[in-house]
Amino acid sequence: MNPLKRIRRFAAVLAGLAGALVAFGATPAFAMHEPPPGTGSGITTSPVGTTTPPVEVHTVVVGGMPGWQIALIAIVAALFAAAVAVLADRSRSARRKAIAATA
Repeated sequence: MNPLKRIRRFAAVLAGLAGALVAFGATPAFAMHEPPPGTGSGITTSPVGTTTPPVEVHTVVVGGMPGWQIALIAIVAALFAAAVAVLADRSRSARRKAIAATA
């Protein structure tokens, strides 16, 4: 086996593991702050001893993205990926023919 291929394969595996670490490293479920057991009232105590009421969250749902825009983005992304795959395949096959012709 060519040492360059071995190094390239090792680099690809290392990049894949790094990508998996980034993807699964900061999972929002593990980043959630849970109160200590026994404080079910929702009122938190600061280090000084004063209590603060829980924060009231208001969800604002205004606008958003319509379904046709989501579908359009998905279609454009699929067409772009297909075009890149075709170009990569053509350049790879042209390179193989050039190498075979010189050998």
